[in-house]
Amino acid sequence: MPLSDEEQRILHEMEQNLYAEDKAFVDRVASETVYKHAGRNCVWASLGFLIGLVELIWFLPRSVPVSFFGFLIMLGCALWFEKNLRRIGKAGWYDVNKSIRSHGINVNDARQRLRDKFFKQE
Repeated sequence: MPLSDEEQRILHEMEQNLYAEDKAFVDRVASETVYKHAGRNCVWASLGFLIGLVELIWFLPRSVPVSFFGFLIMLGCALWFEKNLRRIGKAGWYDVNKSIRSHGINVNDARQRLRDKFFKQE
């Protein structure tokens, strides 16, 4: 259902007031995307996974219950990573690759080099 002219005018006034009062907030919200948020969560999940792995390896000879807790941390972080990876989706991966390429790294070239190295055509 479309907005009436009065509702559109009120909404426009509210937007203008928000821009005038808190420009930093508007800029931050405009720059934040689902992809950035999910990507940041993937980084944190990877870090948590590594912490769980270190805990698992470090405490395995000392205390099995503590090392099992490290395994649970790893499992939780892997599930969190997978959940955020699904949020990113294919379109998000395109944006991530585009961002990486803008920094001078081409993922497809690296992938092709690995294929050439390990799967040599004879």
